[in-house]
Amino acid sequence: MSPAGIILYGPPGAGKDTVAAELTQLRGEFALFERLKAGPGRTTGYRLTSREHIARLVEAGEVLYRNSRYNAEYAIDRPGLAEVVISGRIPVLHMGQVVGARAVETFPLRWLKVLLWCPREVTEDRCIQRGDKDVEARLKVWDETREDLLANATEPWSLVIETHHCSAAETAKAITEALEDNPAAVVRDIPGLVS
Repeated sequence: MSPAGIILYGPPGAGKDTVAAELTQLRGEFALFERLKAGPGRTTGYRLTSREHIARLVEAGEVLYRNSRYNAEYAIDRPGLAEVVISGRIPVLHMGQVVGARAVETFPLRWLKVLLWCPREVTEDRCIQRGDKDVEARLKVWDETREDLLANATEPWSLVIETHHCSAAETAKAITEALEDNPAAVVRDIPGLVS
């Protein structure tokens, strides 16, 4: 089977970090892809750099996707992704924009595109429980993610999981099984999901 990658798309609090950690517990070849980050905030799970470095990579055509959130700039770079794949691991990417997920899919891997979803109040509770200092900003991003999904309601997804109905371990197991089954990405009932 061809090399694979996993895109975990969803709003803050949907469980992307937790599910990625469960995936790496299930199978050692899963590896959280650490995006480049320039700016304040969390440092864990990123390769810290400067805005100038990201701009140089963009100029060289080495960036698949670049975005700004929480007063920081993020980038998914081709060399970093290639490094994970060459090492024999399966990259697991966190995404918060449909356009970003589409951009990443241009990298030649067999992508499993997973939509993780939870209601706004679940995001708020999870953010408070984990001690986020920017809960209001994360709720704003939840709203933006919902709008992004509605604006792209015909986007096909390999798998949709409502993380408030199952544990991270169950979610990771479902993703691992789907990776083996290689389901076709199909259009889902996004308005029904996010209403």
